Amino acid sequence: MKDHNQPAIDEKRILDILSIGLPTKFQNPNRVGCPASAILEGIASHRLTLSETGRWLDHFGSCSPCFLEFTAIRKRLRTRRRIKLGGILTTLIAVVALWFSQRHHSAPVVATLDLHAYSVERGPQSLDSRPELEIRRGMRHLILYLPMGSKEGDYDLVLINKAGDELLRARGTAQLENHVVVLKADIDLSDMPGGLCLLGMRQLGSEWILFPVRLR
Repeated sequence: MKDHNQPAIDEKRILDILSIGLPTKFQNPNRVGCPASAILEGIASHRLTLSETGRWLDHFGSCSPCFLEFTAIRKRLRTRRRIKLGGILTTLIAVVALWFSQRHHSAPVVATLDLHAYSVERGPQSLDSRPELEIRRGMRHLILYLPMGSKEGDYDLVLINKAGDELLRARGTAQLENHVVVLKADIDLSDMPGGLCLLGMRQLGSEWILFPVRLR
């Protein structure tokens, strides 16, 4: 059975022996008794087992050419691993960045509220009869299908919390589209707290029409 700690054991034993034999101490110009380069690479890459490696340990301790070749192979393998790891990390970063980019661009940023069935009564007296509308925080554009009887033109919009504090003010233009007056405005709800609010709208010079809105 192969030892899971074998690569670390192999390399430690080999390096301990090779550290004794300096690169120029044991010359062997004819490479007598030297293993093939494939064996050296197999040892350096941990492809050979401990038993297969052991037969060469004594030779490594007395052969400078093997020391130099083994060292060069280890250096080349380490460089190759670093390049491979760098490529994997670069690819991973690119994939994550692409995922975030697609998620950001695919996320809806337009809130659409259908007020077409509501009355155009003004002021707070009719709020209890109006169901809550919902807007998700993070929206940047608002489209309102205005109640029947609404007029085209410029409108003021305001968002008020339960304490009566103004959270947001915007302005948009309403136009007739397919027999419905549609108001479009740029808003920014990215930093808005959640909860129940009042959305107010009015045509310039008119009174506010209020609608209960819950930010989620």
